[in-house]
Amino acid sequence: VQLQASGGGLVLAGDSLRLSCAASGLTVRSYSMGWFRQAPGKEREFVAVIKRGMSSVYYTDSVKGRFTISRDNAINTVYLQMNSLKPDDTAVYYCVADQAWNIRYDSPAEYPIWGQGTLVTVSS
Repeated sequence: VQLQASGGGLVLAGDSLRLSCAASGLTVRSYSMGWFRQAPGKEREFVAVIKRGMSSVYYTDSVKGRFTISRDNAINTVYLQMNSLKPDDTAVYYCVADQAWNIRYDSPAEYPIWGQGTLVTVSS
């Protein structure tokens, strides 16, 4: 099982980026798929999740209205579209997966599968 995150980079405040998470060894529609981030010197923080089953989506308050999580079942990939980026969004972003039905989706401990991370740097 592997999650390969990509799409990070250096952008200016107000710009957009789209992160991709290509999954192998699992089927994204059968997992709750999410994104966490970790800024230098800070704890890992929940960003967004698209849950298995009804595909409910949840976001942390600071990204609501700016970020959108989605998945493409045909190519087994999850995306995080990030618009109106701010310097506070600077972090390493991790793709995560969990097959359980009922999870505390905002807790990193709930997710047994993690990708390697992709760095997003937003300059002012």
